Amino acid sequence: MNRPKNVNEKKQKVRFSRPAAQEKAAPLREGAYGDVRPALLPPRLDGLRALTKPGVRGFPEVDAAQALLAATLRKDRVQGEVLDLTAMGGLLASLPGVTLRAVEGSATALTVLRGAGLEPQAAVPGESLSERWPEKAKTVALVLAGDRGNAYALAQVAWAHANTPPGGTLYIAGDRDKGFDRYVRAAGAAFGTGETVARDGGMRVAKLVRRPGPTPPLPPAETYEEDGLKVVGLPGVFSAAKPDRATALLLRELEGLDFSGQRVLDLGCGTGLIGAWAAKRGAEVTLVDADLQSVRSAQATLDANGLAGEVLHSDVGAELGERLFDVILTNPPFHVGRGVVLDVAREFIASANRHLKPGGTLYVVANEPLPYEKPLADVGNVEERVREAGFKVLKVKKPE
Repeated sequence: MNRPKNVNEKKQKVRFSRPAAQEKAAPLREGAYGDVRPALLPPRLDGLRALTKPGVRGFPEVDAAQALLAATLRKDRVQGEVLDLTAMGGLLASLPGVTLRAVEGSATALTVLRGAGLEPQAAVPGESLSERWPEKAKTVALVLAGDRGNAYALAQVAWAHANTPPGGTLYIAGDRDKGFDRYVRAAGAAFGTGETVARDGGMRVAKLVRRPGPTPPLPPAETYEEDGLKVVGLPGVFSAAKPDRATALLLRELEGLDFSGQRVLDLGCGTGLIGAWAAKRGAEVTLVDADLQSVRSAQATLDANGLAGEVLHSDVGAELGERLFDVILTNPPFHVGRGVVLDVAREFIASANRHLKPGGTLYVVANEPLPYEKPLADVGNVEERVREAGFKVLKVKKPE
């Protein structure tokens, strides 16, 4: 799938005037979501640097596992080409003597990496990188996303194995409480040798050297039926095996509405269930997600049901350009990795406001305690449609 040009993206480098460890966190202000800024780094990474913005793992700092990974590579004096399969804000690019091959599936992180002057590759576990880099790097780095589930972490391990040449080294970092030891054992069975070489609190780094041998198979996608639709959930995608309760509540509230001929945006589409549901009812749908694995999943869901729709890989609404919609449906995320980042959800609402036609309708489903009513009031009159089992559906009509 061709990646649409990001009309809001600025091709510029962000200069660091002092070590990132000394930077003060800039207070978040209205409209600051798109600001790329230096990440806060722990003292042991003095002299290194990375960029960040809301939506990048670890924001406003760097991810703790990646921080330990960088410290370990620096201690081992790793130099030359390094393939980073989870590049985030580009921290490893600042290691002395390292030329980084940056790979990311997050549209948000890709924006940050470009802002750092890198040329990242958008890819997900299992996708070949040989067209971009025909010769494999001898050093590969990976931060396990154990918070995305067992299947996704095992897919990451298989992907790292496929991209590490025999005799090459994999540095794999992760959280002890998110299955690190289990995944390192799985990696060790494929690589043939390795051990944990660094610890810091719950974070761990293991170093493995690959022997010749077959790459482990990727975990398969999960599928389920919902309201006459076949949903395809790739590993690591939110609610890959069944609809989450919030989405189910939203669709139940929408049942009976006429979507024929309506332009509908599924903002933060995940598996694509909401967008496919609307398309089945005659809507012209656009589905958007910052996570490339979710984009792949949503496209597979549309294809499995013979439904037409546009699926965009986008940092919230950055790729939407001037598109306007009659109806916007969203279950905004408020977690990024291990952290709660409400700035992302607030940007979802701001983006919905920018892309909703006058007279259009926005439906938001959220956990009961989340304070979305105030920012939603900037769109229009907020009506609570239903509150059930810890969730609420809010309806906002934009004035003509």
